[in-house]
Amino acid sequence: MFDEIMEKFEGSPSQQAVIRLLLERGFSVNDQGRVVSGGIEIPNTGIAREAGVDRRVVDSTTDAILADEELRRIFQNISAIPSLMDLAPVLDLSVLTVEVANADEPGIVATVTSKLADAGISIRQTISEDPEFTDDPKLYIITDESIPGELLNELSNLAFIRRITIA
Repeated sequence: MFDEIMEKFEGSPSQQAVIRLLLERGFSVNDQGRVVSGGIEIPNTGIAREAGVDRRVVDSTTDAILADEELRRIFQNISAIPSLMDLAPVLDLSVLTVEVANADEPGIVATVTSKLADAGISIRQTISEDPEFTDDPKLYIITDESIPGELLNELSNLAFIRRITIA
């Protein structure tokens, strides 16, 4: 899906930068062509600054979104979810980041979370990046406690795991 969306803006790397930002942040586009998070309007100048483009590129991108029925359905229904990842150090939580060889393989989340549960580790939040919307999707698991080294080794030895980091 991500590739299909980006192809619609193939001739404009600047518009692709805006699209990427909207998808990464879960920002919507309302009927008036304004970028919003929930009901809060985000100024186009802020979007442009973050994406590294001119404000007019944001306008043309939102116009193109509203003109395309498929894009309109996607960008009028996308939403952001709050993440504990940045708060983890403040709240004394651990963040396990899992990178896999093939994100489309079934059972990745179930296998990793089952191993944590079997070890008695409480999971506060799980965030799985969608392989359709990001080039290198990751699984983030925020836990109440540190993950023991033996369990990290066990997880690292799973066939589908490419890399694990802990913060």
